[in-house]
Amino acid sequence: MGKNQWYKDKVFYQIWPRSFKDGNGDGMGDLLGVYEKLDYIKSLGCDGIWFSPLYPSPGVDCGYDISDYYDIAPEFGGMEAFKKVLDGAHQRGMKVIMDLVVNHTSTEHEWFKKSRQKIEPYTDYYIWRPAKPNGKLPNNWDSLFEGKAWAWDEVRGEYYMHLFAIEQADLNMDNPLVREEVKNILRFWLDMGVDGFREDVITFISKKEGLPDDHIMPASKGILYFNHGPHLHEYLEEFDRDVFSHYDCMTLAEAPMVTPKKALKYIDETNNRVLDMMIQFSTQEADCLFMDFNHIPFKLRKLKRAYSNWQNGLEGKGWNMLYIENHDHPRMVSRYGSEKYRVESAKMLAASYLFLKGTPFVYQGQEIGMSNWYPSDPEMYEDVQTRWQYFNVGTKKSPEKRLQRLWHGSRDSARTPVQWSGEENAGFTTGKPWFFVNENYVDVNVASQEQDEESVLNFYRKAIALRKELSCVKNGSYTEYNKASSALYTYSREDEKQKILVVCSFTEKEVPFRAPKGFDIDSARLILQNYPKAEGNIKAYEVRVYLWNK
Repeated sequence: MGKNQWYKDKVFYQIWPRSFKDGNGDGMGDLLGVYEKLDYIKSLGCDGIWFSPLYPSPGVDCGYDISDYYDIAPEFGGMEAFKKVLDGAHQRGMKVIMDLVVNHTSTEHEWFKKSRQKIEPYTDYYIWRPAKPNGKLPNNWDSLFEGKAWAWDEVRGEYYMHLFAIEQADLNMDNPLVREEVKNILRFWLDMGVDGFREDVITFISKKEGLPDDHIMPASKGILYFNHGPHLHEYLEEFDRDVFSHYDCMTLAEAPMVTPKKALKYIDETNNRVLDMMIQFSTQEADCLFMDFNHIPFKLRKLKRAYSNWQNGLEGKGWNMLYIENHDHPRMVSRYGSEKYRVESAKMLAASYLFLKGTPFVYQGQEIGMSNWYPSDPEMYEDVQTRWQYFNVGTKKSPEKRLQRLWHGSRDSARTPVQWSGEENAGFTTGKPWFFVNENYVDVNVASQEQDEESVLNFYRKAIALRKELSCVKNGSYTEYNKASSALYTYSREDEKQKILVVCSFTEKEVPFRAPKGFDIDSARLILQNYPKAEGNIKAYEVRVYLWNK
């Protein structure tokens, strides 16, 4: 697994395929569009790509309901187009990782079709249970997407578990045949030349024996029994031993409700590591409770505590995955930044995480400061989770209030097509886009920012270049200052050659600035800023990065 740990020197770019770039004019993003933009991704300083699912899928959960693990969906260009992109990326010195989605499959998958008919060896590939004698569900667990975690299957005459959409049936990973299937999938793509996997909700694959009722959690019932379950480490160790250890690849695990201490059970480089990195959610929870729909006012101190807990908690033992956006959360400018100060706050947010220790990921459109989408009608949303939330949660509130809840919480804001230009459909397609384009594309797009030296796009390029140039960013120590401040996030990175001080304002008010003890600003070089002049008080959403060479 990641024998030479090349992932520690990379900056990854996440592509959510259907909204990235349409190369053939049918309105759907595809691999032809990706191939066109490989040089663009490289120009950012990104030298790795994570693809959200490209496999054949009915599309209930936009590709996370997979019907065939061994092919590329025809709407994305099929296997030939994927191999072309894979070769093109490798020729440019870029790594490619795929999404591995094995907690569940689509109910259209052949395994499920055979399992519901009890055709061997597929009978126990999924988690099936009869109805209880009183006709009740097998247990009281909740689905994270829609309703309870059980759906009745008329063909088999039993319930199957679905922790997500009804059409996403959970695999029975306790069945060794299912684990062999997973290993075969991994070998197939690694043998083709793929460089690793982002593993979707992989911490859910082991459920507590007996599937007991949950009398602890008031909501999201069952999560204590299916997250970090009893055999999780054992199964991950098996995948590592039988597959990953034989390839020079990387593994990145999505891990809801994980703490640094818990993460180290899997990613501790000094003790039985079975994964390279974990995607934590705590840095996404500074304006919500547990999930994005449960909106609360943004609290900088909560965000700073999350950043510092992970920086300090993994120091010397594990490696951080760094991100502020992905396909599962609304746009960060609209959440932690300011649409009024969109350019300034987008730049500040970039610097707030790009100089931390770990491997950064940039999500498509983040690099131009794309912001949230505000549809006028809930029916305009595509996402299965969003639609369920509107029609089933808080229904006593007014339609306007319920719609505003979606504006705050829906991940569809991150799934509008990338805004390439001010031309029709934001330059995403020459056809009819599969989804709505954010109306601000005329002002916020790649083409206009390419020409502007002071654009968000060019700020990302500068920040990523600096990150790669400075030795203290990869290996230096991390120290946070002014922890009590609810306006500034200030931290340093330091090694034997140099140190930097990163000062980030999360408010539109001017804030007095005093350098921490031991930092002589007069002897520093200001290497990155988002205002023409950086002097005196810290301005609205200002960022400054100071460098001292020793």
